[in-house]
Amino acid sequence: MPPDYPLHWRRKLLALIGLIVLLVIVVIFAITLGSAHIPFTTTYQVLLSKLPFIHLAPTWSENIETIILDIRLPRIILAGMVGAALAVAGATYQCLFRNPLADPYLIGVAQGAGLGATIGFLLPFSGAFGFGSIPLLAFLGAISAVMVIYFVARTGKTLPMTTLILAGVALGAFLCSITSYLMVVAGEELHGIVFWLLGGFSLADWNEVKVVLPLVVIGTVIIWLHARPLNVMMLDEEQAQQLGVDVERVKLILVLAATLATAAAVSFAGLIGFVGILIPHAVRLVLGPDHRFLLPFSTVAGGIFLILADSLAHSIIPPGEIPVGVITAFLGAPFFLYLLRQRKRAIF
Repeated sequence: MPPDYPLHWRRKLLALIGLIVLLVIVVIFAITLGSAHIPFTTTYQVLLSKLPFIHLAPTWSENIETIILDIRLPRIILAGMVGAALAVAGATYQCLFRNPLADPYLIGVAQGAGLGATIGFLLPFSGAFGFGSIPLLAFLGAISAVMVIYFVARTGKTLPMTTLILAGVALGAFLCSITSYLMVVAGEELHGIVFWLLGGFSLADWNEVKVVLPLVVIGTVIIWLHARPLNVMMLDEEQAQQLGVDVERVKLILVLAATLATAAAVSFAGLIGFVGILIPHAVRLVLGPDHRFLLPFSTVAGGIFLILADSLAHSIIPPGEIPVGVITAFLGAPFFLYLLRQRKRAIF
């Protein structure tokens, strides 16, 4: 381990365990918030009673249990998964593109998902696979956009990152123009489209969690397993090739994995910005650039951040709520500037 890392690896491991414990506490705390206040101890007991081999005599009503398990918990879990996916994808793209401003939406995922969701709002039918046509079309739009960009940017057996970014910007602008036109002619559906584009979890349920969870887990695990190649690729692609890393194969796998996780996240949550930039940079400023730690820390921290942001979004103006994307931008920009002020050293 290089000696200039701010923390020893064992201390980082303990810090990661502490962050996971904090995530559990944040989940329980978030469940207590809402129009119907539920005490922290009651929430803890209800969740504990659902664990195997643990039997607690219920001292709470069935309505409280329904609110916790069927309304608030799936929303919080979905928010945590989305935050984790955006954060780990952002860390991946920033290394691949060697660009500190890279985020999960850089290569057309957001624009494709936005167009797909907009089309879903305007279709005369809404049911598809049990959870609605809007997230399905948003997911297909995100994946299709990245596939088009990939085939446009690919040159022979290589995938130039600069060309990939330029193709993403061009196609993204084109897709945004189509989305803008559809919003102009959307009529009464315009409010729903705008609210979806700003991001939110107000309609989250267990069906959505079951769909998003495996896709986010697959994408995240694949990225984690490529932490060492990412460390090598931070130096130079030619040096990485000389050290035995199949650079083009790694780039393809990581682009696909990050896109899969991001597309699954935005298809149900909408376009929530800033998480993919803020969280990896915050972790990098504190722990250093080693992806063996950066990736898992970003995953957990992203989940915590978005759960707290969503809790704030539906607590400011009850019974209404503010789109989560507004909260992440409002909180993220000042916090990022504060981190830069406190830790005056290079991002990479």
